[in-house]
Amino acid sequence: MHAPIPDFPHSRIERDERGVYTLRIHDAKSLNILATPVTLGLTQAVQWIAAQADARALVIRGTGDRAFIGGANIYEMAELDPAGGRAFITRLRELCEAVRNVPVPTIARIPGFCLGAGMELAAACDIRLGSRDGVFGMPEVRVGIPSVIHAVLLPTLIGPGATNWLLLTGENVDAEQALRWGFLQFLCDASELDALVERTVGPIAVSGPRAVASQKALLRYWETSTVEAGLDRSVDAFGAAFTTDEPRQYMAPFLARKHKRDGQ
Repeated sequence: MHAPIPDFPHSRIERDERGVYTLRIHDAKSLNILATPVTLGLTQAVQWIAAQADARALVIRGTGDRAFIGGANIYEMAELDPAGGRAFITRLRELCEAVRNVPVPTIARIPGFCLGAGMELAAACDIRLGSRDGVFGMPEVRVGIPSVIHAVLLPTLIGPGATNWLLLTGENVDAEQALRWGFLQFLCDASELDALVERTVGPIAVSGPRAVASQKALLRYWETSTVEAGLDRSVDAFGAAFTTDEPRQYMAPFLARKHKRDGQ
């Protein structure tokens, strides 16, 4: 039995029979703007999905195709004092960290605008897929604040030079440039974006769930480990895979085909 899907503010959760979850930002203006109530509701939704034993992947998307996320709420930010600023940005940090902590692969579905907090949330995902009409930027310096929190991931994702240009100019780039920089993994026409997402989640959903979770945990560990520590952790993870029946179960069809080809 699946747990019933609860209601969270500004969130719509869907789950298919494979355990692929989709989190849709809801009722957040036309560009899916991250005001505090939206941020809090999404954080709760992500944390709930992360705790579901049947989860195989999580797709994060906005409502409509004008934007993934057009940024944080500038009207709210304009009224902040230092303490309020720390609280506001900490809530966004907690949302991005909740996404980073999901134990299964996370995929950002990115049409249209992906600005500021939108780029930070997308950077917190494992895989980013975009449409050709995409617009990407970190415009914070243009409104008198630095780009912070999960912008810290950008030098690793797109390189220090591209990050410097993006954060210091506050200018936008198109989806083709985001692809060349490596922020996007694949790009397609807007009408094909759902199919592109499916071509990514489909193989994940038919792979060994423990293996995928282990692989994601290794990828995260490798981000900060030395090569030697990464090798040691890898050996441990490989051995641990055989404490379950998953390798035998998932190798069986390959072995059966091989035996048939070999006439055994």
